[in-house]
Amino acid sequence: MSDASVPAKAAPQGLAPLKTDEPRKLDDVLLAMDVVDTLRHRERVVDMELDAEARETQLIERLKDIYAAQGIEVPDRILKDGVKALEEQRFTYKAPENTFGVKLARAYVNRRKWLPGAMLALVVLVIAGGAGGIAWQSGEAEWRQLPAEIAKLSAEGQALAVDADVDARIAAIARAAERAVAERDRSAAHDQVDALKDMSSVLASEFDVRIVSRPGEDTGFYRIPDNSPTGRNYYLVVEAVAPGGALVKTPIVNEESQKTERVSKWAQRVSEDEFNRVAEDKRGDQIIENDILGRKARGELSPEFDKDVPGGAITSW
Repeated sequence: MSDASVPAKAAPQGLAPLKTDEPRKLDDVLLAMDVVDTLRHRERVVDMELDAEARETQLIERLKDIYAAQGIEVPDRILKDGVKALEEQRFTYKAPENTFGVKLARAYVNRRKWLPGAMLALVVLVIAGGAGGIAWQSGEAEWRQLPAEIAKLSAEGQALAVDADVDARIAAIARAAERAVAERDRSAAHDQVDALKDMSSVLASEFDVRIVSRPGEDTGFYRIPDNSPTGRNYYLVVEAVAPGGALVKTPIVNEESQKTERVSKWAQRVSEDEFNRVAEDKRGDQIIENDILGRKARGELSPEFDKDVPGGAITSW
């Protein structure tokens, strides 16, 4: 390229092109490329001349005029090579195929767009993975401590119980919990542990079963059972009241649904005579003088009733 010279700029419109003492030469390849570029930017010339019978000859002549106007001398062989190169699209840029390597290159070039979001997503995944790992480790630690907790709850419950039958029930629940741990049955193990906790809570509680006699609230009612249209079940509405006056939630089996619910107020089934006694007691001044139906002592699972109470209760009416 040592003998190549820089093409002169085109003369402004209305001015004659600059004249030089001797024609300027360009490298053959550069000239051929320039010819192709000239042809591309003069689409009208290509459309008109290449469709003619003597398109190559006429096109070369036209190109000579174009370059002469710029003060550039281009040999015929270069012009012919340029026309041929245009037809062969030799100097035309072709986009590479969308291969995996090309995709990687484009991703690298556009990294400023996607890299911040990707880094943020990675941080979120790491934090979530860490939290999951902590939760898993916490769960495993709790699982390993479960046998010791079963033994502790069993001992506490048996220490509270005053009845040998209750001791036996606590021991049976503890054995079931230990089997569940040995079988890696987490759900069953936790259910048995909850049962031990509930039993200890009930054994530790003490309260009076007091008949409700507040204005605007039911004190008693009766229901006709489905299996005995001529019979009646009598109920008194009662509450579990601790020695300090607070209400205590206790497990009550609803005899209509057979479901156990923890409630502080329920309807206890009583005999007809007891029902009538309470009704007569309240009839005069709306106050029940003897409003204690029974007592639940510490170490017992259920209340002991002083009155004629056949058993059975409901939690909704």
